[in-house]
Amino acid sequence: MLEGAKVIVVVPALDEAPRIGRVLASMPSFVDHVVVVDDGSADGTAEAALAHGDPRVEVVRHARNRGVGAAIASGYRRALAIPGADRDAFCVMAGDGQMAPADLARVALPVVRGEAAYAKGDRLSSPASRAKVPWARRVGGLGFSWLTSVALGREVTDSQCGFTALGRAAAAALDLDGLWPRYGYPNDLLGQLVVRDLPFVAVPVEAVYAGEPSKLRLWHLPLIAFVVGRAASRRARRKNTGHSEGLRAHQAAATGGGAAATPSASDQKAPPCLAVSPPGAQP
Repeated sequence: MLEGAKVIVVVPALDEAPRIGRVLASMPSFVDHVVVVDDGSADGTAEAALAHGDPRVEVVRHARNRGVGAAIASGYRRALAIPGADRDAFCVMAGDGQMAPADLARVALPVVRGEAAYAKGDRLSSPASRAKVPWARRVGGLGFSWLTSVALGREVTDSQCGFTALGRAAAAALDLDGLWPRYGYPNDLLGQLVVRDLPFVAVPVEAVYAGEPSKLRLWHLPLIAFVVGRAASRRARRKNTGHSEGLRAHQAAATGGGAAATPSASDQKAPPCLAVSPPGAQP
């Protein structure tokens, strides 16, 4: 636990068998549970994760590839089903090893302490960290961060960074079924937070690149732009009636009041996944 709250790490993974063991081996001791979501891998990613042997690790397997956003949503649903309290942090670390485990506590603490409903890693504000990001990703990241900031009316410094922490109460307030399932999900999730008046913060993190293949393609860029536009439209309409409930849930978590959050009805009707757990794993 971290300052009395559970830390559950969601690891979305697609064809990461060569790297997933290294990622799992790096999990800090304060992590309580790790949910690896194998998003239709064809290289034995799920088996490699289970072979690691850490009793904190379980695998949720998608029968077919559904996208990184859908994988993270599946991880959040599983995390919501694990008993806990509103201050618990659901963190996301990619299965390719591009997120520094030493930064995990820093990302989780604003959520654990009730300072924010969502903490988002920022690789681009620090010149030293920004210099480590490949130039194409750096230019794209800065561009989409600007567009996302304009769309949401909130400053977003690194919109595409996937190193995040989400509070349990906030996760229960989100429409996980409606989260954009593929590239662009970070922008869509930020949009959901804004219409629910849920506060988020940026946390400086180290950029880690060691030659891992990028799954981002040029044709993903217009899709991300579309998602940013959709978030702007959603904010303009503000028809989502759940935003005040989301804010109240966060305030209750921050003050230590209220019961532990439970999944919404929309979360419970999500497409089924095949959960595979190692022997002796804790539910």
